[in-house]
Amino acid sequence: MNSDTSNQQEPLIANSRPEDDDDQQHQHRDAPTAGDSDFQDGHVRSAPGKLADESAGWFIWLLTFSAGISGLLFGYDTGVISATLVSIGTSLSSRALTSLDKSIITSCTSLFALLISPFASVLADALGRKRVILVADSLFILGAVVQALSSTVSAMILGRSIVGAAVGAASFVVPLYIAELAPSTHRGRLVTMNIVFITLGQVIAYVVGWAFGAYASQATGWRWMVGLGALPAALQTIIMLFMPESPRWLVKAGRSAVARSVIQRVSGKHSGSSRLVDATLKNIEIEVREEEAARRMSSRRTNGGAVWLDSFHQLFAVRRNRRALAIACLLQGLQQLCGFNSLMYFSATIFTLVGFPMPTLTSLVVAVTNFAFTLVALSLIDRVGRRRILLWSIPFMIAGLLLAGHGFSFVELSSDSASSDSTMADHPAQSAAVVILVSIMMYVAGYAIGLGNVPWMQSELFSLGVRSLGSGIATATNWGANFVIGLTFLLLMDVLTPTWTFVLYAIICGIGYGLIWRVYPETAGLTLEDSASLLEGDNWGVR
Repeated sequence: MNSDTSNQQEPLIANSRPEDDDDQQHQHRDAPTAGDSDFQDGHVRSAPGKLADESAGWFIWLLTFSAGISGLLFGYDTGVISATLVSIGTSLSSRALTSLDKSIITSCTSLFALLISPFASVLADALGRKRVILVADSLFILGAVVQALSSTVSAMILGRSIVGAAVGAASFVVPLYIAELAPSTHRGRLVTMNIVFITLGQVIAYVVGWAFGAYASQATGWRWMVGLGALPAALQTIIMLFMPESPRWLVKAGRSAVARSVIQRVSGKHSGSSRLVDATLKNIEIEVREEEAARRMSSRRTNGGAVWLDSFHQLFAVRRNRRALAIACLLQGLQQLCGFNSLMYFSATIFTLVGFPMPTLTSLVVAVTNFAFTLVALSLIDRVGRRRILLWSIPFMIAGLLLAGHGFSFVELSSDSASSDSTMADHPAQSAAVVILVSIMMYVAGYAIGLGNVPWMQSELFSLGVRSLGSGIATATNWGANFVIGLTFLLLMDVLTPTWTFVLYAIICGIGYGLIWRVYPETAGLTLEDSASLLEGDNWGVR
């Protein structure tokens, strides 16, 4: 990481103070704010929403790429099911899939991601962030093989469930791993890189689905679609063996010398004197000691309870931690309850019903839109800010959903190809189908810029002692909401009609917008410590 002067270097990990000491809280609030540029007590703070002059070193980008392969797998496995569902035919259990079969095959992935996320947070503290990524890779490979060899609906559900466990672990630990390594001025962009990989994985899934659906045998094409998910996992396993562990976890494990080496490599050789590396390491060591002191105090309050009980106590007993959890769960839940993944899972099914002759290829337009606007978010997330980008983008999502719902009211839905052809031949219905496609693209663009990225910045809301647990619970909220969407979307389409299903999602987005405006503070450019301390005030840090 380059820097013009040594004074501009941002320590990788901010110091986090225990909330139990009122005097320390007072001192922290009266200390120089994030807008100060002086080097004080081993910290260099940069103005919120502004990028410092330094650029991230090549090694942190390599780390981000290595960890981001999990995002690619995440995106591929959630995107490939769309083409798979319309390509399986009667290959499973010698019969056509029912709507219930499709819903269960789709939603079981989210269910097991939900079940695994809290356990992944415990494993990440016990074994390290890197090892949890490697465990997730093993599950990705196993799940892909089981899916490819499936001959029954139940075997397919098993394979999708194993993949769900892998996705649940990876979706939690990868953003945490990157955030703990990244300098604060680049943290938003580096974490967003993981989302770029997710959207790229979805694009690849749609391309693969279209290619195998159009040119491969129907009996085997879908097996290649799901089986190819093993390849990126195998590649990441090899690469991650050579990547370092998070310096924060290394210090907690008593390996400070190794942690110092990691900090030096991430900072880059042109980042200034070793004094700054030493200061960063010292801050981490102080942070870990204070965390242990707070844990011992919490243990006395809980009569010597287990470590995870102490963490739960800190998470719910300390006001700023409770607020951080509330905001993180709000954003993660809204990310799914807005209905986006219904498009990822069922876009080919939707475009088949609407009457497009090549539904999988049409779905690719949605995936490409998501990928392109995620790249836009990559350039804006640290400059515009997390809160502002949400308040700007959600209205476009609402408009897209309402317009899509309006378009559906003019289309006679059909699930068979003959009726679909006749539907598209009718000019008013064809125009409505195009309106639906354009409105969905508008919705996806708004989602990709805001809600698709910002919730994964959740780790910067939590103080160190509860960061892993809080992020795990928030991620579990994401997958719980994802499970609900995957299980209910087709049923809502049948019961409420597509028009009112999309209107319902628009109402949810509107409610989420109001809550974000009320309680979500801006954290761009702040150190992890300063971000968490925003939630101490009565106004939740919102000004």
